[in-house]
Amino acid sequence: MATQSLPKSEELLGERWDQCLTDATIKMGVGFTVGATFSLFLFKRRAWPVIFGTGSGFGMAYSNCQNAFNSAFSPATPTPTKK
Repeated sequence: MATQSLPKSEELLGERWDQCLTDATIKMGVGFTVGATFSLFLFKRRAWPVIFGTGSGFGMAYSNCQNAFNSAFSPATPTPTKK
């Protein structure tokens, strides 16, 4: 009879950090690429589209990470039923 042990909280925290860093890297890279493309073709090689795209990617990743970390601490509330 094999017993399954629950994962340690450190492992769960590490997995969430890994997911957040991966998500941030991908979103910032895509934002940088989109910003560079717009800068090259539409905005006469200005820097602000690249900065805006990278910042937007970071903001989305930060929001996702914040939700991922806070979801573990929010209590489960039952949904009200209509009668």
